[in-house]
Amino acid sequence: MSIENLEQLSDMHIDVLRELGNIGAGNAATSLSAMLDRTINMSTPSIKILEINDASESLGGPENVVVGILGRLSGDIDGLIMFIIEQDLALSAINYLLHNNTKSCTELTDIEYSALAEIGNIMISSYIRAMAELSGLHILTSVPGVNVDMVGALLSVPAILMEDFSDRIIFIENDFISPQDTITANMLLVPSIDSLNKIMVGLGIV
Repeated sequence: MSIENLEQLSDMHIDVLRELGNIGAGNAATSLSAMLDRTINMSTPSIKILEINDASESLGGPENVVVGILGRLSGDIDGLIMFIIEQDLALSAINYLLHNNTKSCTELTDIEYSALAEIGNIMISSYIRAMAELSGLHILTSVPGVNVDMVGALLSVPAILMEDFSDRIIFIENDFISPQDTITANMLLVPSIDSLNKIMVGLGIV
């Protein structure tokens, strides 16, 4: 039976999405470990189906300022994927990679934005690669765009661009754990319903 909206996702669907998130997060942790030259492990991801307007509460509230890295999905599927991280992680990564001492995400240089875009590209590609390999689908991602803004403003972008597809998102929450600290990073996946059905069929879930 085809899925007509995200509310129809069963426990089996959620388990499959959790496994995708687990593999994607594992790939991401490996890539981040190499980039930041530190050991990074990850927890089992938490998967939630949330209304876009409510997801802000899981991200610290609509006025919480974070870094959002957005990519468009194309190829065999259509949709959006957004990686959201707290400013502390963004600053830590920028300062390590560029040997800077940047104190705020609100006045980044072009080079610093490029560094964040590369981190986001690694994270997004890690998840999409897992999805493509397991489903057998050809999935492309656009060059990611980086914005530093309040959660409410960032979430308005997928809400507007995907309003014809869904008013809900697949919310993937991961904890990346290093000897220094534990960092919560969130991935928001907003596929079209047709794309979601293609993914599930490719994974053998009908």
